[in-house]
Amino acid sequence: MTAYRGRFAPSPTGPLHAGSLVAALASWLDARAHGGSWLLRIEDLDTPRCVHSADQIILQQLAACGLVSDEPVVWQSQRGGLYQAALVRLIAQGAAYPCACSRKDIAAALTAQGVSRERHHAAVYPGTCRPERGGLRGRTAHAWRFRLPVEATVHWTDARLDEQQQDVAAEVGDFVLQRAEGLWAYQLAVVVDDAAQGITHVVRGEDLADNTPRQILLQRALNLTTPIHHHTPLVLGANGEKLSKQNGAQALELNDPLVALNSAGAVLGLAAATGTLPEALAGWTAQWASTIGAPPCSTEPLP
Repeated sequence: MTAYRGRFAPSPTGPLHAGSLVAALASWLDARAHGGSWLLRIEDLDTPRCVHSADQIILQQLAACGLVSDEPVVWQSQRGGLYQAALVRLIAQGAAYPCACSRKDIAAALTAQGVSRERHHAAVYPGTCRPERGGLRGRTAHAWRFRLPVEATVHWTDARLDEQQQDVAAEVGDFVLQRAEGLWAYQLAVVVDDAAQGITHVVRGEDLADNTPRQILLQRALNLTTPIHHHTPLVLGANGEKLSKQNGAQALELNDPLVALNSAGAVLGLAAATGTLPEALAGWTAQWASTIGAPPCSTEPLP
């Protein structure tokens, strides 16, 4: 049986807030409840949005909450060679192609087809630069896209959300692997890194659930194992949408980490804890283990 390996992978666009602590705590508890390892990965690929020193602030915030990686932390910005190798594999098997389309081009193509874009939803790529449709036609490539297989409806089971499915062709289209600026896209990087780090369980916020089918398709194309997924409840802002820096999320106040952790635990359905931080984490680990049917485990990682 493969040993449990989980991870928390924040983007350093600012300090952690209440919503991100929910995902961090859930992923840590799931790892400890399974007697497994918990890793930290800094997803700093979107360099224009990254805030200087935010990665170190995040690590300090997690440490103050007793959440420390069992292995050295990795930064995606240092792993470009792995993503390039994966892209080369996909190109070689005809599963990736260059794209010259700008956002304006895509919008115009969809308008010509009579397709309207829903608010808050990304435009579905219409396949303009697919090789069978003429490819670049003399234009300069700005990105690389994943060529969806003929059957692109993905079914998967989420540990919390149960049976899920998505028709990726209808809802997303051929998606970007490398962006115009040469930046690696999240979908490719997370699949490559989860495989390279041997991640068996992905516990993250529910807002990322609709990324799962795209990642499963990439895992299949690269002959990689798909982890077990568990998408956690979201903390909502005053506008009813996911709490984020865009709708007023404040950096965690950690003068008393147990207060912040109790708030996160409440979102996860855990009983409020008192006492010391180690005692609280041990109690929550036991609660989490009981909900997933795992035997009680120590809060210490396996040797």
